[in-house]
This record gives sequence, C-alpha cells and structure tokens, in this order.
Amino acid sequence: MMQFAHAHLAKAKGLQFYKLMGSGKQDGFNPFPDWSTYSLLMTWENEAQADEFIQHSQLFKSYREKTEKVWTIYMKNILARGKWSGRNPFEKNSNLDKDFPKLAVITRATIRLSKLRSFWKYVPTSSLPLAGNKGLIYTKGIGEVPVLQMATFSLWENEQSLKDFAYSSPEHHKAIQKTRELNWYKEELFSRFQPYREEGERFERG
Repeated sequence: MMQFAHAHLAKAKGLQFYKLMGSGKQDGFNPFPDWSTYSLLMTWENEAQADEFIQHSQLFKSYREKTEKVWTIYMKNILARGKWSGRNPFEKNSNLDKDFPKLAVITRATIRLSKLRSFWKYVPTSSLPLAGNKGLIYTKGIGEVPVLQMATFSLWENEQSLKDFAYSSPEHHKAIQKTRELNWYKEELFSRFQPYREEGERFERG
C-alpha cells in the first residue's frame, strides 16, 4: 500500500512535499523494521486542502479500512535547518501560538555508506536518556530506506522537556560531537513544529 500511494499523492491538490516511510522496532531507534507502523509525512499549501485529502481521498479511505489506528497530527513549522532530498521542505509558519506548550521534532539523515557501522554502533547509547524522560509523549524511528535513510519523530510536553534531553544528556551531547567529528551524514535536517491539532487515536509511547 505504500508503493501504490504514489499515484494518489501525485494527484493531490495543494500537496507540496511528501515522504512515505516505514518504522523501526519499538526498543529505541532500531534498524530492524516494525511491520505494524508506517508514516506519511506531507506539507500542504493550506489546511483546507490537507483536510480534503485526509478526510475524503481514496488513499486514506483504504488506510482506515485496513489499519487498527490512524493518528494524524497537524503541525506548524517553528524552524528547520538542513535539507531533505536536496531541499528544505518546511517553511517557517508566521501564525504560531506562543502559549501552546507541546513540541514535535523531526530529525532525518542520509548516512554515509562508509559510516554505517560506527553510526549504528552508537545509536543504543545515544537513545538511553529517552527511556526515563517524563516529558516525552511519543517517539518513533522512521525512514525511507532501512538502515541508510533514517529519521526520528518525537512529541514532547513542552520545550523544557526537549531541552533536558538535548542539552542535559551526556549521551546525546556526545552523539552530536561524534556527528561533527566523524562526518556520519551525507545529508541531514532538524526541524521543530507546533503540533496544534490531532485527529484519530494517539499511538502508545514508542
């Protein structure tokens, strides 16, 4: 169904960018696939066009008929640095709610073939602080190509929870240093979002 989705998405009015992705097993960011969970990331010209496609398209009708849960998160971009398939697909939104506490984060990278072993060797260590982070609502490793093109999606209670993980974790800080020193990535992108609307049943914490 992921492969067949391309034909539907190519005709979707207002769709600017999309990625169809599988996911990794639940125990951290695992390179082995989780056959139960898939991700469809889309950027739209406006929310009305997104609503029309998600609520009425044949593609989403098929997804709902064949899945146990569909969880849709509407997000406004706060910032994005880097590239995805040669460009930055996320445009900063000028209509953000300053009093809305929750944050969503997407990080993605294409790993250099020569660095695959050293990268995946360190992943279990860098992911350890996530397990005890009370401010983490949900996280999942996702990706276009297993092992090589990987991404993570995480949903947080507030900015402080994210900062506690990103800046107070020695393991995560070391991972950032290794990224710079060892040049793990051929292409990478980091982005934050305001997840202002949810539809469907939220998945359990990954």
